[in-house]
Amino acid sequence: MTEVIETMTARLSAMLGENLCALYLYGSAASGDYREGWSDMDILALTEQPLSAAMAESLVGLRQSLCTETGVPRYRAFEGGILSLSAFLKGTPEPVVYWGTSGERVTDRYELNALCRLDLLRHGILLAGADVRDRIPCPTYAQLRENIRGHYETIRRYGKTPGANFYAFGWLFDIARCLYTLETGEILPKTQAGEWALAQNRCPDPVRKALQYALNVRRNPLSHKTEAVYRYAASLGPVIQCFADTLERALTDKTT
Repeated sequence: MTEVIETMTARLSAMLGENLCALYLYGSAASGDYREGWSDMDILALTEQPLSAAMAESLVGLRQSLCTETGVPRYRAFEGGILSLSAFLKGTPEPVVYWGTSGERVTDRYELNALCRLDLLRHGILLAGADVRDRIPCPTYAQLRENIRGHYETIRRYGKTPGANFYAFGWLFDIARCLYTLETGEILPKTQAGEWALAQNRCPDPVRKALQYALNVRRNPLSHKTEAVYRYAASLGPVIQCFADTLERALTDKTT
């Protein structure tokens, strides 16, 4: 992973040149919770001046170009945005490069939700440029709670019928992280959040076994890519909704 991050850092630095303000790594790759075969590598590249249309078009396909050049598919795991610091802070429209799970594109806006922003501020690593996190407002507790409510609604909508993949386990970790943030106002990596939820008895009985299973999978994803694991993941809808009940109660407690 280190070599891939170094190569991406060098390529972005070379392409952006003096326009590069700051390049950050955050999420699991920064907090030590990266798991090959499961995790993404989240980055945020901030520039001094807005990207030109030509530069945005050059950057949008960079991760795929690196896959082709090196024969290493891991570059597709990079996700995030490339935009000016001004647009990031003010939310003003301008050319923005977006890399996501489903693809990449040039768009006109990019923002980090409150949970991601807190993660960047608490656990982010500066890869290149100058550290400007003192200019990025820390999210308020109210913003975190509202962000968590949005996660909760998504879980209710899409977590009822999870697919036969690791995303089903991901719902459990997302809920555990949300519970931790609601209780503390801080954020934990996914693995630690799952361990915290078990240790602090935040899991109803139907959830405990599933979360323990999910932790075993997360600790070594590559050895768990089997039909049996995927079938179990696909069966987790009721368990995810049971854990979502716990999150709902916590959200209610924090708003009354």
